[in-house]
Amino acid sequence: MPMPHWLEPMAATLTAERFVADGWTFERKFDGIRMLAFKSGSSVTLLSRNRLSLNESYPSVARAVAALPVKSAILDGEATGAWGRQGRADYHVFDVLWLDGRDLTGLTLVERRERLRSIPFELPLAHVQPLAGDEPWEAACRKGWEGVIAKRLDSTYEHRRSKAWLKMKCEASQELVVGGFTDPQGARVGLGAMLVGYYENEDLVFAGKVGTSLDRKTMLGLRERLDRLVVTAPPFTKGTGLPRTRVHWVKPTLVVQVAFTEWTVHGKLRHPRLLGIRADKSAREVVRERA
Repeated sequence: MPMPHWLEPMAATLTAERFVADGWTFERKFDGIRMLAFKSGSSVTLLSRNRLSLNESYPSVARAVAALPVKSAILDGEATGAWGRQGRADYHVFDVLWLDGRDLTGLTLVERRERLRSIPFELPLAHVQPLAGDEPWEAACRKGWEGVIAKRLDSTYEHRRSKAWLKMKCEASQELVVGGFTDPQGARVGLGAMLVGYYENEDLVFAGKVGTSLDRKTMLGLRERLDRLVVTAPPFTKGTGLPRTRVHWVKPTLVVQVAFTEWTVHGKLRHPRLLGIRADKSAREVVRERA
């Protein structure tokens, strides 16, 4: 059977529940880029969840996958440490979907983990280990992790968002689309804040401003990137509170990851801060996540 060139990755459903139960296992939720690694002989292709090539962004991972002692494999995991830029990164692998000519997606998670553990990894590859303890999400939050993923042990690999995988976040985070930016004031350079939103059917809903946790290099880099996307009219079609002065509108193509404390009653982000740019998701996929 020929190995497929693409498989839609399984996605976890956000939940506000906190539980432990028989038949479930927990893993660390990494704050990185979802990545599938396709190995066929010595050839390796690294793809984001929207099928962008990541080989140039993660060359050390590509070399490590190429060196694995298997003929063919499809691995699923999170790449961390580079946010889409060149350099050393780690690939935290939590699933194997194909191995030496066999499709494993119909096996249970327990069976797939057994196959995955049989593959010897060396850095920058690492196996994601199940978490022990009665309250894994509390331990994750104490360690400063993004959260945990709960997975049913008997679940097969579904090519969609599934309730067999649940994500429990320590801090709220959301992918958002940049639709504009404001001019810097005072000692700031580059830009004041990014204006961000999410899609609701055909509408781009304004969700607020993101201007904290931006260092000088980041602000200047973002300004250079956003200047190339400037348009004359605001792309936001819903939401209140859009600024009207010292503002520049941009084509809504840039996706960022933002952490925040909560949504306000007016549908805005409270205390948002930039985590990074998401090169692995297209703007039209960005919707508001609800537990």
